Amino acid sequence: MRETVCISNIQCCNSLQSAESAQGAGVLGGPVGISAGCITGLIGLSCTPISVLGIGGNNCTAQTACCLGKTYGTVTVGCNHINLDL
Repeated sequence: MRETVCISNIQCCNSLQSAESAQGAGVLGGPVGISAGCITGLIGLSCTPISVLGIGGNNCTAQTACCLGKTYGTVTVGCNHINLDL
């Protein structure tokens, strides 16, 4: 199996949730309108892009994640927690 390298999709998310969690399922079923069963990985809430290199003083005081899925308003699907030590 080939791993996906996350370079341009690094996000700083206020929260990462499992799609099956009460909060995750509530967000997906309400504003987003998709089934939690369709989601792989975590969902990121209120995510903003950050630079891997930290150019421009980017830092993340919340949770860093690699998000390869679509963004629906303030919800991004297909995220995985990563540690960048920013």
